[in-house]
Amino acid sequence: MEKVIFTDPDTKEEIEFYVLEETQINGKKFLFVTEEEDGDSDAYILKEIADENDDVVYEMVEDDNELAALGKVFAELIDDADIEY
Repeated sequence: MEKVIFTDPDTKEEIEFYVLEETQINGKKFLFVTEEEDGDSDAYILKEIADENDDVVYEMVEDDNELAALGKVFAELIDDADIEY
């Protein structure tokens, strides 16, 4: 399973996430990730952005409306997941 490293912007702590699903909406790439490879785990949606050096980085989606809409999309893409948000 593909993994991504996320660096918390506040603490600079690196967190390894497992990518369960990805999608592209309006030209932007989104990842549905978890901390655990198997079983129940908190999940997050990351949005791909380019930094000042045009490197690809991801930020957590925090806007409630965007999160709800993306949650519905990922719930349809991941058949066997029980997604609560």
